[in-house]
Amino acid sequence: MFNGGSKVKKTTVKSRGRQGDASFSILDQVSGLKISLAGLAGLALAAGFVLAVAGPVRADAPKPASDKDGKYFDANGDPTFRMDADGKVDWFTYSGFLRYHSECHVCHGPDGMGSTYAPALADSMKTMDYATFLATVAQGKQDLQAGQEKVMPTFGLNKNVMCYVDDIFIYLKARAVGDLPRARPTSHDPKPQSAKDAQDACMGPE
Repeated sequence: MFNGGSKVKKTTVKSRGRQGDASFSILDQVSGLKISLAGLAGLALAAGFVLAVAGPVRADAPKPASDKDGKYFDANGDPTFRMDADGKVDWFTYSGFLRYHSECHVCHGPDGMGSTYAPALADSMKTMDYATFLATVAQGKQDLQAGQEKVMPTFGLNKNVMCYVDDIFIYLKARAVGDLPRARPTSHDPKPQSAKDAQDACMGPE
């Protein structure tokens, strides 16, 4: 199912859960080695790909209606994301990325892109509302399509999921309707005290 500044416990109890930065360097210690024109072209293409992945925020991406203690909400009062023009996101979107890839990506694929046995949440979340998402995560779901039975287990008693279910929802909404690029967000707000307090209340203090 669908780690950073958050802690993870392996216990399962009643409740309401870091990917390392990828980097590389080119070290050339061979005397007289020169980069060919083809090599330069390849580097240019790679740079262009990076820029495309981290492109600007979509102009019509929904904007939050309000915020409280670093957490953002839409006009219905449901949690939502904030993404700046430079790609910086709020803490909860970032935390949702961490939690999704800790608990959810095995079935639903990296970045919400789906798999052969679970749907692409980056698509499903275009229309799924907050209440439906919470109910599905907590209670599970059984689906019959083309004679194939697909079952999502219940996570209502899994603190690693339910203590961060808002974060996961926010991240997936950013992927679905906000054009949040694939991979780990490059920049994010610091973890607010409200998030620390909520985590301690739900997971228990460190």
